[in-house]
Amino acid sequence: MPAVSKGDGMRGLAVFISDIRNCKSKEAEIKRINKELANIRSKFKGDKALDGYSKKKYVCKLLFIFLLGHDIDFGHMEAVNLLSSNRYTEKQIGYLFISVLVNSNSELIRLINNAIKNDLASRNPTFMGLALHCIANVGSREMAEAFAGEIPKILVAGDTMDSVKQSAALCLLRLYRTSPDLVPMGDWTSRVVHLLNDQHLGVVTAATSLITTLAQKNPEEFKTSVSLAVSRLSRIVTSASTDLQDYTYYFVPAPWLSVKLLRLLQCYPPPEDPAVRGRLTECLETILNKAQEPPKSKKVQHSNAKNAVLFEAISLIIHHDSEPNLLVRACNQLGQFLQHRETNLRYLALESMCTLASSEFSHEAVKTHIETVINALKTERDVSVRQRAVDLLYAMCDRSNAQQIVAEMLNYLETADYSIREEIVLKVAILAEKYAVDYTWYVDTILNLIRIAGDYVSEEVWYRVIQIVINRDDVQGYAAKTVFEALQAPACHENLVKVGGYILGEFGNLIAGDPRSSPLIQFNLLHSKFHLCSVPTRALLLSTYIKFVNLFPEIKTTIQDVLRSDSQLKNADVELQQRAVEYLRLSTIASTDILATVLEEMPPFPERESSILAKLKKKKGPGTVTDLEEIKKERSSDMNGSAEPASVSVVSTPSPSADLLGLGAAPVTNSAPPPSSSGSLLVDVFSDSASAVAPLAPGSDDNFASPDLASSEVVSEEPADTVHDADELFHKFVCKNNGVLFENQLLQIGLKSEFRQNLGRMFIFYGNKTSTQFLNFTPTVICSDDLQSSLNLQTKPVDPTVDGGAQVQQVVNIECVSDFMEAPILNIQFRYGGTFQNLSVKLPITLNKFFQPTEMSSQDFFQRWKQLSNPKQEVQNIFKAKHPMDAEITKAKIIGFGSALLEEVDPNPANFVGAGIIHTKTTQIGCLLRLEPNLQAQMYRLTLRTSKEAVSQRLCELLSEQF
Repeated sequence: MPAVSKGDGMRGLAVFISDIRNCKSKEAEIKRINKELANIRSKFKGDKALDGYSKKKYVCKLLFIFLLGHDIDFGHMEAVNLLSSNRYTEKQIGYLFISVLVNSNSELIRLINNAIKNDLASRNPTFMGLALHCIANVGSREMAEAFAGEIPKILVAGDTMDSVKQSAALCLLRLYRTSPDLVPMGDWTSRVVHLLNDQHLGVVTAATSLITTLAQKNPEEFKTSVSLAVSRLSRIVTSASTDLQDYTYYFVPAPWLSVKLLRLLQCYPPPEDPAVRGRLTECLETILNKAQEPPKSKKVQHSNAKNAVLFEAISLIIHHDSEPNLLVRACNQLGQFLQHRETNLRYLALESMCTLASSEFSHEAVKTHIETVINALKTERDVSVRQRAVDLLYAMCDRSNAQQIVAEMLNYLETADYSIREEIVLKVAILAEKYAVDYTWYVDTILNLIRIAGDYVSEEVWYRVIQIVINRDDVQGYAAKTVFEALQAPACHENLVKVGGYILGEFGNLIAGDPRSSPLIQFNLLHSKFHLCSVPTRALLLSTYIKFVNLFPEIKTTIQDVLRSDSQLKNADVELQQRAVEYLRLSTIASTDILATVLEEMPPFPERESSILAKLKKKKGPGTVTDLEEIKKERSSDMNGSAEPASVSVVSTPSPSADLLGLGAAPVTNSAPPPSSSGSLLVDVFSDSASAVAPLAPGSDDNFASPDLASSEVVSEEPADTVHDADELFHKFVCKNNGVLFENQLLQIGLKSEFRQNLGRMFIFYGNKTSTQFLNFTPTVICSDDLQSSLNLQTKPVDPTVDGGAQVQQVVNIECVSDFMEAPILNIQFRYGGTFQNLSVKLPITLNKFFQPTEMSSQDFFQRWKQLSNPKQEVQNIFKAKHPMDAEITKAKIIGFGSALLEEVDPNPANFVGAGIIHTKTTQIGCLLRLEPNLQAQMYRLTLRTSKEAVSQRLCELLSEQF
């Protein structure tokens, strides 16, 4: 409870609390509380006016009852009345009650705001402090609207007391965090920076917290704070502990302020002014020097405060990444913590060294600690510390130590915690690929990986090893021999069977000359695993068998017997049955030349970013060591392309590749056994799982039975009477999925749509606005010839009679096969009162509906932007704004368009950038967009870059109409 002055103690409250504590049971407590509530209610409703002391006492009792977990539905007005008191204790209890019990939707907010305004205007520092604390505690949008303009004035006013400035700065920080759009930037921003020079360190601490948060969003407005922060930091780190007596914590001068100043400096690049830069370097060197000094106290508080400043200083050194001497010193300092007895320090040291390993100046210094890190991996008890050790080994790896680090990680993998095994598998696979000089070592490493942790080897990993083997002639024979030997183990993981089936199906002929690996032995070895495998793996093995028919004609009869068996031709799984039937027929009727053509060797895969690396980025999140790895100076180029094997049946169409931004179409291949026939064969690195699209997967009840299914109501002809004046409504649906598409005096057409990847479902509602029946009501979706090849539509029939005032619903299932430019036409014919009605409207099925938003860091965005620099890949449009240029509306439209809105990516905060992937059945098309508004000229410049010129053009047309 709040402190009260002597003689002002509330005896009744103390007695009530004592009674509650002495209750022997919950029932007794409830009975005592109900009695007290009845008493308080009668006092508040009584005719006799209560004095301030009584109100305060009863409001305090209500607050105590609320804190015990009971609902309070009265007393709010009495608490508001206490705000007008001139006694501190009464006003304090009123504000306390409001902060705890009054919500932002209360009808009393206006009265509370008036009382707060009176206290802020009173210039009484005690009352102003209470009001500011209340605003910060409630922190609602209504509070921000009422006081966001007033508090900055109090903060920068020359006559405001230090304690009030502190409260005002923290109150403004709270409002900015909850409602940043309501805190106006103005003249006060330049004046608040100068609070860093204030004599009162409490004011400086509060102001630094506020400026740091504001500078993250508006760096240009607060860049003058850099020199002031360096100056203040210099005074703190060079002072003796006695100089700042009130702010010295266990012999460490102002540790909290030091940390906040160092964080503020991390919002900016190194200072350009040589004097400021030199002073900052001196500060950082002083902090590093003090860390080497003997401790002035054995208390843990002293070491905690000292280390907090040290780690923040190291974070700033890493952020600037410009002083080799400081970076190496920081690395050496962190190296001392790697063997510290305190677990938290070891964790922080490993985490910071992960970032240091990405700097060209400190990478070599980090590598000197490799034995210590490997030892930590083996001996640490805390799993989080072991995980950071794995991260650091990954970050410090290069050609000189790759084999040692990979070997240690494989050894650790056998005993690693289950929660981090998948991540270790990904890292081992990436390092083995990136730094492989001898590709036989790479193949051995990946097969060993599958043996040790097969359950954690994702599809991307075994896809990747197959790509590399296919792309490198010199390793194909060794890979075939190695997987053949690995498959001879009594127990093989299913992923090893997949790799073995794929590689032997392609290159088994390279080892067939050895009697120990003759064609029949290879086939029998694979077929012995067949009954133990899942359906997708069995499907892959069937494809391997048909490849063997081409590679080894001498075992054709044996394979045909297997394909002809009842277990295959009458298999309960339709995919296996279909493959067995088709492969058997193919092997029977096709000539040798045709077989050789259809089943020829896989072509090399094109160069793309490794899907394993993309998956690791997704798992770890942006800005982690996996991203920083890319900026190391010693870099080896990828060994080969990185598209996943386009695993498809020899009689089906190829599945699209799922590279990071779909920047290239998948190669059309004719012989690669698939892991599965349902859903996407290649895991999209941006989806949570391969089955993310399951609710709309082809083959479900509400969608297509087969990819070629088209409704009988979808016809190929031009519409009779397109309603041209409905274009404006059509364009409104580009950025939204629900609403009224068309309306006249007879008919209203409403839409509700949902889209996921390349599939969609649209509900069309036809409303009869008259009291007369519509007869022969026939809605038909019309597609042009070009559109029919790009868009599969299936419509369900509707009742031909629509009663007056009634509404009927039609479902349209949609599959985007390839990119398209035009929209389908909805033609509606019916009879109304003996008159034939015929109208047509465009259905808002546009290319952007098949967007999947893609989150990207600034580095990744501009890297992709440069990759799409071909003039044919970019479309730009400069146009006059048709609507008011509101930033929030613009953001909403870009998100509604389907792309992800990327914050803090463009150097100009007024610009908007987005990224996404257009999903079609045949390919995925990465899209980057940039919208640059010019408020003075009321103009926009829209730039779109995709891998297809026609897609860029269409998306640009659609999005330009929205602004």
